[in-house]
Amino acid sequence: MEFCLNFFPSVWPDRTPGDQYFREALDIVEMGEELGYDSVKIVEHYFRPYGGYSPNPIVFLAAASQRTRRMRFITGCVLPVFNHPLKLAGEIGMIDCISGGRFELGIARAFLPHEFDAFGVPLDESRARFEEGVDILIRLLSEENVVHEGRFHRWSRPVTSLPRPVQKPHPPIWIATVATRESFEWVGRRGYRLMVVPYLAPYKELAENIQLYRETYRAAGHPPENERVLMVLHMYAAESPREARDGARPHMMQYVQIFLDAVREWADRRSSSYSPAYAKIPEILETMTYERILEERRALIGAPDEIVEQMRYLESVFGRIDVPALQVNFGMMPFEKARRSIELFAKYAMPKLR
Repeated sequence: MEFCLNFFPSVWPDRTPGDQYFREALDIVEMGEELGYDSVKIVEHYFRPYGGYSPNPIVFLAAASQRTRRMRFITGCVLPVFNHPLKLAGEIGMIDCISGGRFELGIARAFLPHEFDAFGVPLDESRARFEEGVDILIRLLSEENVVHEGRFHRWSRPVTSLPRPVQKPHPPIWIATVATRESFEWVGRRGYRLMVVPYLAPYKELAENIQLYRETYRAAGHPPENERVLMVLHMYAAESPREARDGARPHMMQYVQIFLDAVREWADRRSSSYSPAYAKIPEILETMTYERILEERRALIGAPDEIVEQMRYLESVFGRIDVPALQVNFGMMPFEKARRSIELFAKYAMPKLR
């Protein structure tokens, strides 16, 4: 098991300005290197407190690479639907060079209606744009003199993306999936690594889909070492169970509120590219209580020994979790609370889980 520090800004700008957020996040990255964490991950979102501080995850990860020597860096994720592949491929090659070949490429479809509206991209084109984007990105990173004639992007003269990535044929690929069996099968069939967020998913259904990914991956004959599952989880550790539960409560519920504000449009939006389950997200969040989060183990919150048991429970449900990606400063958590939490996890929980 490897351990990732996951950054998902959930920030009201009038309370935590951007320079403060990133100064603290980069300090956490530097401490994470010293404490033995293996990687760093950050999202791509826009315009709202839910993730909007990170419109370009590659910029943050490039800065983080200069504060570390060993850790790896994962986009969680880049969104081809809002980026031209020629520009994105160049940025990916650049960070792989800057980090000395420590970069891993996570890719997702995007799912927030307000982002599609602002960029003028129809929700119904999401899947097609994503699949074309993945294919052409991989070609640009692994081939030279690329010509492309697609539905959304095309160029007739050969293009070689620069700089070329350090890792050959390209950095490792992670794909984020949420709901449908078809998506999990697609990731397995293509031989990519799998990234999941179990926060709102029915656990039984998600466990079945992860198993489907593994079966499809193996049936396609891909290398065993690349069959990997990354799971994003909120984590807060404290010296005692009560201190942990009380300390995480305001930040967990602030995250829920910011998440709800970002997805309200799904209540009256439908798209052929998305499962009908998306329409239920606002209702699920409106009824989400802190007690339910704890009871259903939808976050790792407790003293370190409790967190070890919570992690083992999740593996009993989902199977092997190769990379827990731990959200450690969620809900505008003060820096000192996040710092102490990652220290406790690294000292007492990490050795038992490795």
